[in-house]
Order: sequence, then structure tokens, then C-alpha cells
Amino acid sequence: MKQDLTIPAVTRSVTVNASIEKAFSVFTERFAAWWPGSHQINPNGYEAAYIEPRVGGRWYERAPDGTECDWGTVLAWEPPNRLLLTWQLDGEYTYDPDQAHASEVEVRFIAEGPSTTRVELVHGKLERLAHAAQLAESVGGGGGWNGLLRRFADAAEGREPTPLG
Repeated sequence: MKQDLTIPAVTRSVTVNASIEKAFSVFTERFAAWWPGSHQINPNGYEAAYIEPRVGGRWYERAPDGTECDWGTVLAWEPPNRLLLTWQLDGEYTYDPDQAHASEVEVRFIAEGPSTTRVELVHGKLERLAHAAQLAESVGGGGGWNGLLRRFADAAEGREPTPLG
């Protein structure tokens, strides 16, 4: 359900000791290596999550039994600089197939040297989803993009991802 107010975007960043190409690759191709199983919506459990590498590709999770649950769609695929995804989960983490209700997650990869990359994530257009304020609070907290980007940085730098706290 669309809200009548604008909710500020959740903006987070992390700098990783990895080339821009490696950072993009770990974020996208190795998404399942750092995305925690606790952050899933499939009632049949969690095995892995994926981002299909193309505009129009799916962003989704798969359970051990093979069932899949969509999270969104790839709107921009610009390796190694930018990724734009729809986030079609509302504040109760229920999938909404209507893209008019989707928020967006934009991830930019900025080389700060040959082996250092700043990754900037903006989760915006939150007001499009039902329970938008609740979602903004959740994704902006320690178990949201803050902790998720820490886990990504660990994976990009070859460490075991930090548990979310």
C-alpha cells in the first residue's frame, strides 16, 4: 500500500580491500557467500540467494527443497560500477509482485586505488511499499544494511562473514 509521505533513503557505505572488479563479483556472483540464512522469506528454509547477471534478471532465494521466492528484479547491470535492484518485500517481508510498489536498492562501486573499493548502497523509494516506515527502520539497523555490508566486506577480503548481532 502506497504511503502519502516520503521516507528518507537508507544510505550506507563500506570500503573494502579489494579491486572494483572483485568487489562487484563478490557482491553479485558470490551473493550467497555473505548473505545470511536468517534473512530469508521461504517457508521451506534457506539454501542460497542469487542475483541473475542481467537487466530483467531475478533477485531471489532458494530453499533446500528447490522452491524459490523472489525478492526483486535487476533494473541496471553495469559491471563493475553499478547495480540497481527492485526490493519487492514490504515491511512484513512479504513479496509484492507489483513493481509499482517496489523500493529500490542501488549499489555503486567506486575504485579508490588498485585494491581498494568504496561500496555505496542506497535503499530508496521506501514509501512505495506497505509498512514503509517499519521497513526503513529494519533495513537501516544493525541487522539490516549495516551488518550486511560488514558481511560483504568480510567475504570480499577473504574472511568468514561476521555474524549479525
